[in-house]
Amino acid sequence: MAMDLYELLMAQGYWRLGWGGRTAVFNLFFRKNPFGNGFVLACGQESVRAFLEDMRFSEQDLEYPAIVRGSDGRPLFHPDFLTALADFSFRCDVLAAPEGSVVFPDEPIVQVQGPLLQAQLIETALLTSMGFPSLVATKAARVCRAAEGDPVIEFGLRRAQGWQAGLIASRSAFIGGCVGTSNVAAGQAFGIPVRGTMAHSWVMAFHDEVEAFAAYGHAAPNNCIFVLDTYDSEKGIQQALRAAETLRREGIVLQAVRLDSGNLAQLSRVARRSLDQAGLAATAVFVSGDLDEYRIRKWKAEGACVDGWGVGTRLVTAFEEPALAVVYKLSAITDENGNLQDRVKISNDRGKRSLPGVPRVVRFYRDARAVCDVIYDHRDGVPSAEEIGRSWKPDVRLRETLLAGDCRGEGLLLPLFEQGRPVGEPQPLTEVRKYAQNQIASLPEEVCRLERAARYPVLETRGVRRRRRQATAGLRRSR
Repeated sequence: MAMDLYELLMAQGYWRLGWGGRTAVFNLFFRKNPFGNGFVLACGQESVRAFLEDMRFSEQDLEYPAIVRGSDGRPLFHPDFLTALADFSFRCDVLAAPEGSVVFPDEPIVQVQGPLLQAQLIETALLTSMGFPSLVATKAARVCRAAEGDPVIEFGLRRAQGWQAGLIASRSAFIGGCVGTSNVAAGQAFGIPVRGTMAHSWVMAFHDEVEAFAAYGHAAPNNCIFVLDTYDSEKGIQQALRAAETLRREGIVLQAVRLDSGNLAQLSRVARRSLDQAGLAATAVFVSGDLDEYRIRKWKAEGACVDGWGVGTRLVTAFEEPALAVVYKLSAITDENGNLQDRVKISNDRGKRSLPGVPRVVRFYRDARAVCDVIYDHRDGVPSAEEIGRSWKPDVRLRETLLAGDCRGEGLLLPLFEQGRPVGEPQPLTEVRKYAQNQIASLPEEVCRLERAARYPVLETRGVRRRRRQATAGLRRSR
């Protein structure tokens, strides 16, 4: 029942018309890169797999729509329609970009082809499964890029919009490049390394910081990490050194200190210098406190001596842009004779156009570097790099690259379901993470900039452009 009401209403309408079994093609895509980024890291495909594999309507599910009333007080849904839903068995083909793929505006990330009624009912579930995880994974990739190879740990569960959202965010952040999480549930569910220090409340529970630090070292000798800013960060550094000296005589090593407020660049330099002078060169300096990619970049530019970053609120909530503009649009449907007819959405807003037909994407590489993506129609066949190069004139350099004869093409969309049955097995999360990092590394450097990212070339074949013109012309004639 993870759907909006209009999906059920339209499904009933198709059922009444006898259109429920007509073949339809829907595409899930997004219209704009978030955060001013040059790409999106697609995430959530395994949630799509899990939802569709288990999708069915139980008796209890169907009790609720049976009592929903329309504006006239009468039932919205016909009992025979609800009986038909009780026999629901998912039979669509689903293609998807592999989880961890870099993707770009307007190109399909997930494509569903199958009975119209079924393909319509899964709209919201697919959008929610893909939108938020992709947003957080993309944000994590930006944060990790700003950290320039320093380890980033996701610390955001307590600020997430519910623990379920926090669980999704932890998984997505790991795919995006974070090395660990504070979220114990995510460690249990996904095998993500869990990391943690101490909270200010531990220090506040004792009479003074030295006592608190020493007690924590005894309580967690193999995770001895002190938070320094409960009262005053610079004094906290000195108190930590006193406790560390006592613990060292007992064989307990201070592994790290954490700074959570103040001028983190300056304080990290003070902490590093003090630790080194005390013979604690191996003790790491860890920083947290409302961090994001911009603050990390700022502190690093100011010479921060930081060995790791804890990023929470601004990562798991995708702070400045908390929703990815994912949409799910019909692009083709069979007519009464069984012929597949292209459909296209047109609008006064050109940014809300949709693709017609059965669009697919091929990505061309030269060596290990992505050159461009090309959207083509499946019925026209996969275009070659040379074919695209001959027809593409605006960018001379790109044209020459495509015509050079050494570009290889890879299809973006791969089978996830065939006739309603899942294809293959879910990939281990560590493999998804590795794939995502390789995908990012394949992009031109200028596309990965945190600000003023260059636009990655996404081209359309002549066939796609022709089909859009024809579908648009047909729509205008019908009006």
